[in-house]
Amino acid sequence: MEHFEKGVTPSDKELNGSNLRVLIVHTRWNLPIVEALVKGAKETMISKHNVLAENIVIESVPGAYELPFAAKALIQSAQAQGSSASGDLLASATDLLGELTTSADKKPDSPNPGAKKAKKGAFDAVICVGVLIKGSTMHFEYICEAVSQGIMRVGLDSNIPVIFGVLTCLNDEQAHNRAGLVPNGHNHGEDWGSAAVEMALVKNRAL
Repeated sequence: MEHFEKGVTPSDKELNGSNLRVLIVHTRWNLPIVEALVKGAKETMISKHNVLAENIVIESVPGAYELPFAAKALIQSAQAQGSSASGDLLASATDLLGELTTSADKKPDSPNPGAKKAKKGAFDAVICVGVLIKGSTMHFEYICEAVSQGIMRVGLDSNIPVIFGVLTCLNDEQAHNRAGLVPNGHNHGEDWGSAAVEMALVKNRAL
């Protein structure tokens, strides 16, 4: 039987996220594990997919149940700011033209031509990160169901890719393994970072 390796097969398309703005919302519950996952997602987007560090916004909430609400609220807030900025664009352009001068003794600015500014406005993708570990009651099952359905609904309702970055583990060992905190473990945050970039590009792709 041919060897089978679990995990996602990398996309055969170029995933260049240099023009993307990404939101990471994470929980503070089980924070040491969550921090490793957030770090994996952020570093992968920057080093592998060219997302600017300035274009990655990180916010936190108490627990996993709060992730869907926070993601939806921050998506809407960013979209509103983007709309307001667009409304001021014409006025800003007029002001800029008024400041132009042909004076021979005026020295032009010499910015770094390769520098890129941080994006403002709407997010292109969101990653919700949390760690749920089963205890001795049904609380685990209820939270897992509510959070997974809530995160999916935010993505569908907002038309913004929202990545499900919530580990649902039966014990501490499984969580540490999936955050890459033990030998031979794998940090799933890296996969979520790549998924966010890929899905943002899918959304914006012209067919």
